[in-house]
Amino acid sequence: MNSERLKMIDLFSGAGGLSEGLSEAGFHSLFASEIVPVYAQTYKKNHPHTNVFTADIRTLDANKVRTTLGIKRGELDLIAGGPPCQGFSINAPVRTTLDERNHLFKEYLRFVDAFAPRAVLIENVPGLVSFEHGATLHAILDALAELGYGADVRILGAPYYGVPQMRWRTIILGVRGRALPAGAYPEPIYHAPIRANFTSTFDGQSIIKEPSPEANANFVTVYEAIGDLPPLVSGEQGEAIKEYRCDAFCDYQRRSRLGSVGVMNHEAPRLSPINLKRLEYIQPGGNWTDIPDELLPKGMQKARKSDHTKRYGRVLPDGLASTILTKCDPHWGAFFHYEQNRSFTVREAARLQSFPDHFVFTGNLAEQFAQVGNAVPPLLAQAVGLSLRSILEMED
Repeated sequence: MNSERLKMIDLFSGAGGLSEGLSEAGFHSLFASEIVPVYAQTYKKNHPHTNVFTADIRTLDANKVRTTLGIKRGELDLIAGGPPCQGFSINAPVRTTLDERNHLFKEYLRFVDAFAPRAVLIENVPGLVSFEHGATLHAILDALAELGYGADVRILGAPYYGVPQMRWRTIILGVRGRALPAGAYPEPIYHAPIRANFTSTFDGQSIIKEPSPEANANFVTVYEAIGDLPPLVSGEQGEAIKEYRCDAFCDYQRRSRLGSVGVMNHEAPRLSPINLKRLEYIQPGGNWTDIPDELLPKGMQKARKSDHTKRYGRVLPDGLASTILTKCDPHWGAFFHYEQNRSFTVREAARLQSFPDHFVFTGNLAEQFAQVGNAVPPLLAQAVGLSLRSILEMED
């Protein structure tokens, strides 16, 4: 690979997980658009050389942005982005084409038309594949084809690429002027104990990128991800920059620490007295079914023991974390630390998302958790970026 960085822009950028991973793969983000001010603030703090616009993308003139960046049409290497996923998500309460968020991908396409980049990357949730029985996904692929892009879609499992968490993303890749080459999607590095709980076929074919038999059986665990971070009790704040608990004892920790001055965003949320009491009964790998009935929330006292198996869960140190959500609220998932009687910190959630320790989150605690939970895992983005970069450099 040559040393020159490829140029990209990031739309619907969030706090910058996608850009962080693509940067590790050799892409430089010239411009990012994000509507939520605190997300844009975090992006700018971690990508100081990027022009970050805090604006509704519908108000931006794509050609004016291109001119301001000094780029001719066809010169940009990549437009990456994740149109808001709530409308597509299988977890959202309403799934309807009336949800205007479902049409924001058209704004992304407007930028593609204005810039005519060499490649495009759209990321979303697995629910995109089944939304409107695949019609939305077909519309995106057809629109890209009309703009001259050969595109395809795959669902990638984050732990297959070294992310210690059960998480799936739909990734659409396209290249200008030709069909997307075979091998455009990165080969999984690891086997991992994850199961698809969503529609994974499109036009009659499975689109999950599965590991080959040769892939490494030793996936990255929760303990490897966060075992070197300093211990805390519920509600403990401590210094803004903390010392590591011990020397890094695995490659994942060594990678996480590159460029770090210490442990930031590592303050323990304060659990209520009732949650601390519940936690006394939960062993690693356990959940709400271990809690005595009289301590359960009223709404769960009559629930079947086979339901809601992640709620009030304490993670297994040698397993994967459950999907990091926008709130690490124990009522909604397995967010209790495996050995400390508290829930995850922002830094632990960020480690489980594969953010490096030098990446700092701004805003209040709730805003920081939301930024982490909404992000694309940087390690997954890096894997996609390296694969895409090799295709673009073969063209040169």
